[in-house]
Amino acid sequence: MDNPEHIRNIAIAAHVDHGKTTLSDNLLAGAGMISNETAGQQLAMDTKEDEQERGITIDAANVSMTHEYEDTNHLINLIDTPGHVDFGGDVTRAMRAVDGALVVVDAVEGAMPQTETVLRQALREGVKPALFINKVDRLINELQEGPEEMQERLMSVIHDVNELIRGMTEEKDYDWTVSVEGGTVGFGSALYKWGVSMPSMQRTGIDFGDIMELERSGEEGRDELQERTPLSNVVLDMVAEHFPNPVDAQPRRIPTVWRGDADSEIAKTMRFVDEDGEVVFMSTDISMDPHAGEIATGRLFSGTIEKGQNLYVSGTAGTNRVQSVGIFMGGEREEVEKVPAGNIAAVTGLKDAIAGSTVSSVEMTPFESIEHISEPVITKSVEAKSMDDLPKLIKTLQQVAKEDPTIRIEINEDTGEHLISGQGELHLEVITHRIRDNQGIQVHTGEPIVVFREQPQEKSREVEGVSPNNHNKFYITAEPLDQDIVDSIKLGEASMDMPELERREALQEAGMDKDDSQLVEHMFKTNILLDETKGIQHLNETMELVIEGLEDALEDGPLAAEPVQGALFRLHDAKLHEDTIHRGPAQVIPATRDAVHRSLIDAEIRLLEPIQNVRIDVPSEYMGSASGEIQGRRGTVDDMFQEGDLMVIEGIAPVEEMIGFSSDVRSATEGRASWNTENAGFRVLVDNLQTEKIGEIRERKGMKQELPPSIDYI
Repeated sequence: MDNPEHIRNIAIAAHVDHGKTTLSDNLLAGAGMISNETAGQQLAMDTKEDEQERGITIDAANVSMTHEYEDTNHLINLIDTPGHVDFGGDVTRAMRAVDGALVVVDAVEGAMPQTETVLRQALREGVKPALFINKVDRLINELQEGPEEMQERLMSVIHDVNELIRGMTEEKDYDWTVSVEGGTVGFGSALYKWGVSMPSMQRTGIDFGDIMELERSGEEGRDELQERTPLSNVVLDMVAEHFPNPVDAQPRRIPTVWRGDADSEIAKTMRFVDEDGEVVFMSTDISMDPHAGEIATGRLFSGTIEKGQNLYVSGTAGTNRVQSVGIFMGGEREEVEKVPAGNIAAVTGLKDAIAGSTVSSVEMTPFESIEHISEPVITKSVEAKSMDDLPKLIKTLQQVAKEDPTIRIEINEDTGEHLISGQGELHLEVITHRIRDNQGIQVHTGEPIVVFREQPQEKSREVEGVSPNNHNKFYITAEPLDQDIVDSIKLGEASMDMPELERREALQEAGMDKDDSQLVEHMFKTNILLDETKGIQHLNETMELVIEGLEDALEDGPLAAEPVQGALFRLHDAKLHEDTIHRGPAQVIPATRDAVHRSLIDAEIRLLEPIQNVRIDVPSEYMGSASGEIQGRRGTVDDMFQEGDLMVIEGIAPVEEMIGFSSDVRSATEGRASWNTENAGFRVLVDNLQTEKIGEIRERKGMKQELPPSIDYI
């Protein structure tokens, strides 16, 4: 641990069911941490009961192991990440803690949509990829492929992955594409525990001909293959040789994830992975331990963490005292005296930390927040069956939100409703099960509700907002914001936390007019307010209230009180009362709110619904019924093509109509289809459904049924 040059921090990432956790088992067995016989079936990294039952990884799990490479012992800190799209937040957070990502691809299925997503998450965090092609045994035994066919298929997988990497690192000055000759590609079978790469073939003298022969000769052949070229050696050698150690990686990664002063003392200690420097720790995961309380796991960029230190947590006052420090071994936490820079540590006692907090021994600029690619699209209401459990339920929900930042919790004091929003049906189902099993709280969950958005479509006329006492007036227009600008705000490339010059440049790059970019007064979610007024007395001190009114109005749009997104507001003029007492919050906030809503209605605001990309793989005789499932859900089929012996159907469908899709597609294809969905943002709901949908949402929220007469443009 004390020698950063021999540390490798890596994550294993892939599409769901391509064999990440089975591969992790092999590595653990190779390091002597679980028995060789049970590896592959044990799924040691799926530490929770529900993970073992469902056969999928839900939470990213950490483990540290050692591996001897070229006579030196290396410490490998590994994170096994989930592949299911609903738990993508865990992958994004894990990438912040590591320097290398081993991307696993199923040889039969090839690179899939989620493979692309995890690669993008890795490259955006400056994490170097390597490739492992799994399930090669299936090509030999199930598909009975000959050497040429097999080579072609494997080369095409490598080509697809390299295309993705190239597309995402065009502007960078390093080439991270993977190659067999370079030793950054491995092949093998995690289930049968053998693997090969170019360097290992040269070492053991085994070639593809031998592999096919041994693999086909049944169990004995496989055992011999596993003995002569064990998977764990091949992969761990590849990790030790080709993945960067913290000393190489931190100088490159720090500027990507931290915007502080590059010449400061703390920047130097982070670049040099200095264990004697100030402590800088980025927490990427919070988990609950019934005995030890909350455990914050994350990457230590500089300094040494030990028990009893008092550390600052970004965004909170005062310090937290470290109770204990350790490293994770799957489900077990091993306590150690201290953990030096360059490692992944598990710390207790940081009660204010959330996933994404910067924890340090001196106050400093925090790290960039971890930007999650997708936002919550499905909501369920949760209520306790017995009133006695209510306080406990509220506490548990707050804990859930702390552990998983991709979940949004809304506790409504007035209606007594508790709403949980997540990435998909499975996400919410897992959370509600955990509340029941871990906390013993019996809960009712409501029907899934889909989260809508509202967005203006045209440019509005100038609209006047008047305060209740008639002494203050605001003149505002609204217009839709360009999609490129919305995307760059979502990715965190432009925000109010940045220095003004940087923000201007980022907005101009995304396509905003130069003059406009200099007038940005405030950004709220993906909406922007420009201040175009000239020399108005008292406006400076009233601006805070104007912004409050704006945020208030954007939280609940004028159509159905759903959040507004992608709108640009211009404040053209304001008339304010001389006397402070007549332009207080009770006057300015309603006036702004009124002006914002009226300008949005004039800009023809519409309801947007969340949509998903759908991909179904199905035998050709069921093609008609499978595509019918998409079309019958107001979806469109964009593409159909053949891949091997299966037809692939790709399309888009609204999230609302996709509820219950899994059971319908199973029955339509007699269980022969495999499918995959991915959130694809929002699109405008068709006009003939707008009024009906708005009515439904207003009724559910207990609002007045009749819309203001000015909304008759729909």
